[in-house]
Amino acid sequence: MYIPAHFKQDDAAEIARLIGDFPLACIVAVQDGKLTANHVPMLLAGDPTAGSQLIGHLAKANPLWQLAGSEVLAIFQGPTAYITPTWYPTKQQTHQTVPTYNYASVHIYGPLIVSHEEADKRYAIELLTNKLEQPRSAPWHVDDAPADYVQQLMKGTVAIRVEITGVQGKWKASQNRPMPDRQGVIAGLLTDSTDSQAGLMSELVKQAAEK
Repeated sequence: MYIPAHFKQDDAAEIARLIGDFPLACIVAVQDGKLTANHVPMLLAGDPTAGSQLIGHLAKANPLWQLAGSEVLAIFQGPTAYITPTWYPTKQQTHQTVPTYNYASVHIYGPLIVSHEEADKRYAIELLTNKLEQPRSAPWHVDDAPADYVQQLMKGTVAIRVEITGVQGKWKASQNRPMPDRQGVIAGLLTDSTDSQAGLMSELVKQAAEK
């Protein structure tokens, strides 16, 4: 991933937070000499550093698991937002401004590990379920479903892991703009009713401006 120095994100806590908040990974691999991509919810087991793991599961009918041992790339996409130059105070001074697009993204590299063991499949399913149900007032648990029903469904799944060998983080949050323009972007995003993620991006721009 192309990462200019001012957009590089190497804070492990921030990277882990993005993966936790946006767990739907796009897993890119090479199969039969062609690129393939699958969208799979995955969560971190440990810190986002080499030696840790991403955990998930697949339908057994998905041929991705047959690439066990192959190098894959898991892409996590965080908040995104269109940035109009009308938010920049410098536009009024020079008019030398153009639109851009802000985003936060994490790339995780490593070999794909596959398991057909029931314990591994249940762990992967419960890890994801417990994480995503936790904020709810009445969280659903795997044990809420009949045991024989869960066991039957698990027969049609495989557990997967990505053994992390590399991590890249890119937070494109207006760091290349002068501070007045950053403040204009924050204010503009907070009042932008056209973009459902504008508020999230406003917070990222604010955090980057405070560093």
